[in-house]
Order: sequence, then C-alpha cells, then structure tokens
Amino acid sequence: MDDRIIGTLLAAACADALGVAYEPEQRGPADGRPRMLGGGYGPYAPGEYSDDTQMAVVVAEVAADGWDLRTEEALDRIAAGFVVDWFGGGATDVGTQTRSLLSRAAGTGGGAARLREIGAELHAVSGRTAGNGSLMRTAPVALAFRGDADAIVDAARAVSALTHHDPVAGDACALWCLAIDHAIGTGELDVRVGLSRVDGGGYWAARIAEAEAEPPSAFASSSGWVVGALQAAWSAIVRGDGLRGGIEAAVNGGGDTDTVAAIAGALLGAAYGASAVPAEWRSVVHGWPGLDASGLTTLALRCARRD
Repeated sequence: MDDRIIGTLLAAACADALGVAYEPEQRGPADGRPRMLGGGYGPYAPGEYSDDTQMAVVVAEVAADGWDLRTEEALDRIAAGFVVDWFGGGATDVGTQTRSLLSRAAGTGGGAARLREIGAELHAVSGRTAGNGSLMRTAPVALAFRGDADAIVDAARAVSALTHHDPVAGDACALWCLAIDHAIGTGELDVRVGLSRVDGGGYWAARIAEAEAEPPSAFASSSGWVVGALQAAWSAIVRGDGLRGGIEAAVNGGGDTDTVAAIAGALLGAAYGASAVPAEWRSVVHGWPGLDASGLTTLALRCARRD
C-alpha cells in the first residue's frame, strides 16, 4: 500500500512537471510525446513542478504534522501556508482566481476565515469561483484520511472552500479524493465510488459519462473550470494505457495541461503506485520548497500516517 500512497503525490508532481511546457500554448506536443522540457509560465527547469503541486505540498505538510484538516486550526495553518509562505515567497505561477483572492489576503494574517470571507465577496461579484485550483491540490486530503469517507468529504470541501467559494469545486474535490482513497485500497480506477455523497440530482454522473464519451481535447477550452478539468482528467485516464499513458493523454489533450495532468496523475498514482512512475521522470522531478522524489516520498508517507 505504501507504493500507492507515495504514487499519489509523486505521480501528480511528475505529471504537473511534464505538462508545464505546454500550458502557454494550451496544447500538447505536435508529435504526441510530451517531455520534461521545463519552461512554461515559471519559467521552470526541466522536471520542476508548478503551483499545482506547490499548493498540494502546503496541504500535505499540515496533515503530516498531525493536524486534522477539518479543524479551523489546521485550516488556519493551510491558509497561512498559502498566503505567507507560498504566495509571499515561493509561488512561481498562480492561477487567476487564486491570485485575486490571495493578493487581497496578503498582509491580513492569512487566516482561514479571512480567505473564506474574501472568497464569498468575489463570488458575490462574479458568480464564478469554481476554477480548477482546489481540485489540483486536493490529493493530500485523501492520504490524510485513508479509509474514512466521511472525513475525506468534509476535509476536501473545507480545504477547497479556503479559495473556491462555489460548492461545485468542493464536490469535485470530494469526488476525486474518494476515488483516490478507493484506488489506494484496491488498485481500481473508479471515479463513481463517491457519487452517492455528492451527486444529488445526477449532475456528476452525467458529467462523468460525457468524459467517457469524448477525448480529453473536447474539454480543453473548459479545463480552467473545475468540472472541465475533472472531465479532461477522467477522459485521459480511461483512454490512456496505464499510468504513463494516462498522464500523457492528459497533456496531449491541451488546455490547462499541467493542472489536468496533475489531477489525473494523483489518481493514476494511487492506482498504479510510485513504481509505475517512469524512472526518467522520478530522477528529475523537483520544486518548491526544495523537494525532489525522495522528499515527496517522505511527505506522502508522513501525510498518510499523520505523524
């Protein structure tokens, strides 16, 4: 099981790093063979992961220190990690919605309540706070509460709501985390396992069916939206051949290439394990705050064991 726990974080980071080179053009490589080229919006060194993994690391470190991610104390620590540590000194690329929120929170202490307050204000103005930024970082929640579906759902929604007021984003995070938890425990890829907890009127069941009927490229233009990002990631997973094939399909689909790949990579890593991550990816992956494959391995295990 450790292999799958490690794979969740490691594969997501590698997938993120693979996708960064292609994000500015919003399309995968012409030959369909993505490579660890770096560049992108960082600009990144080859193998360097972006904000997707950087923000996930903040969440994972709080869980690894033993904090219950459902509590206000833990959420305050995550919020401070986002605002002070990451946005204030480590961020190399920040999504539009997240930047708007964190820039307003900077200098205010960065507490969870303040972030939620700003998020509600932004939602009241735009009605659009369901970006993909909370889904891309959600995997550590599944690690922190393995086997406890109720806790996973509550924590996924709480961590999402720090920056994404729209409950659709929280439901996407809960759905994906439940699928990761299922994959770690069984080795199976099944994003429907959590539908009874988030679906209500069948909205997500219909979106999943759409993803299975269309290639990842069909969702490229909407991949900045949490629903489009989840659909693109799931479409890539069901069409890819194993872990590498699924991640490459996510990048080749275009759109928000690093984020979609990171989302897909977390679930694929949970099912196939770290041992399935190509050695050439593991050897170069790295990023803020100074983690490489070994550091990501240690963090994943600490997060899962919460010690």
